Amino acid sequence: MRDWLGDVSKRLGSLSHRLSASIGQKRITPIARNDTNTEQLTPASIENKTSWTKIDDVFYESRGTSWALIHLLRAIEIDFKDVLEKKHATIILRQVIRELETTQKAVWSPMILNGSEFGLFANHSLVLSSYISRANMGIIELHNLLENG
Repeated sequence: MRDWLGDVSKRLGSLSHRLSASIGQKRITPIARNDTNTEQLTPASIENKTSWTKIDDVFYESRGTSWALIHLLRAIEIDFKDVLEKKHATIILRQVIRELETTQKAVWSPMILNGSEFGLFANHSLVLSSYISRANMGIIELHNLLENG
């Protein structure tokens, strides 16, 4: 179960990162440049942003993954009840399930909106990313608790 929780944590982290990329983020990275046989590093600005045609794909993939994970975690709560009680991890597991259940709330907008961070329009991807990030922190805590006791 510990190995599986590690894999789940990586998956949730990846989903959260992909959802957060919907607003775009400029990063400055050094790029090597060859000028007269000397290598120099010059900064380059690269924007990491999800294409507007893929925003809803990432959003609904994340919701679907969360939905499936809710049911798997509920099964774990039953199947590994003794282990979870022994490690005092049942409360953490229930909190993770609760965070994931919030990802399943109805979206009343006819389309997934990704306005700016503090703009006029909602940013559905950032809200979903927030819930998934909190669930991921609980999964990491649960993994560490089961590993270290």
